[in-house]
Amino acid sequence: MSSEVLSAYASIQRRIQAAALAAGRPADAVALVAVSKLQPWDHIAPVLDAGQRVFGENRVQEAMGRWSERRSEVELRLIGPLQSNKARDAVAFFDVIESLDREKLAHVLADEIQALGRAPRLFVQVNTGLEPQKAGVVPGEADGFIALCRGLDLPVEGLMCIPPAEGDPAPHFRLLAKIAARNGLARLSMGMSDDFETAIACGATSVRVGSALFGSRA
Repeated sequence: MSSEVLSAYASIQRRIQAAALAAGRPADAVALVAVSKLQPWDHIAPVLDAGQRVFGENRVQEAMGRWSERRSEVELRLIGPLQSNKARDAVAFFDVIESLDREKLAHVLADEIQALGRAPRLFVQVNTGLEPQKAGVVPGEADGFIALCRGLDLPVEGLMCIPPAEGDPAPHFRLLAKIAARNGLARLSMGMSDDFETAIACGATSVRVGSALFGSRA
C-alpha cells in the first residue's frame, strides 16, 4: 500500500504545482492538507515520512488519539464540524480550526482562547450552496459574522467552503474568494479530491485531499 500512496502523493503534488502555475501563481502557493480522518496509520505513515506536514482531521477525539505522540511533527487542521463542548480540546490541540460557522461557537472559542492563552488560526466556513444539511454561514451573513469574530479578537485568517456535490464548483469558489477579498482575508481553504485544480484556479491557498491520496476510507 505504501507505494500506491506515495505514487498518489507525488502525482497530487505535481498537479497542485501545475494548477498554480497555470493560474499565474507560484508553484508553492497552495498547501496540500492531507485528509487523514478515518485512515489507518499504514496509509498515513508513508506520506508523513515523505515530508507531508499538514493534515486535516474531522473529529477532535480521533485526532488526539492519532496524533498526540507525534504532535510536534505536524500542523493539524480541524476541518469537520466543531461542537461547542469540544471547543476547549480543539483550541488546545489544533493549529487551525477551519469550521467556525456560528455565533455561539465564536463566543465559546473566544472564551477558551482567553482561558488557555493559546489561539489556533481560524477559518470561517461559508455555506455557499445554501444547503440545509451543511454547516456554514450563509453568504449574505458572512460579512457580519466576520466582523463579529473580529470584535471578539478571534484570529480569523480565511474562509472555507464545501460546494454542493452536484454541479460546477467554480461559482462557489469564486463567491468565497469574493467574500474573502472584500473582508481582507488572505486564505482560502477550498477544493477537495475531485475539484482541487478548479479551486486553485479560483484562488485557493490550501486544498483538502483525502480519497485521491489515500484511497477510499477504511
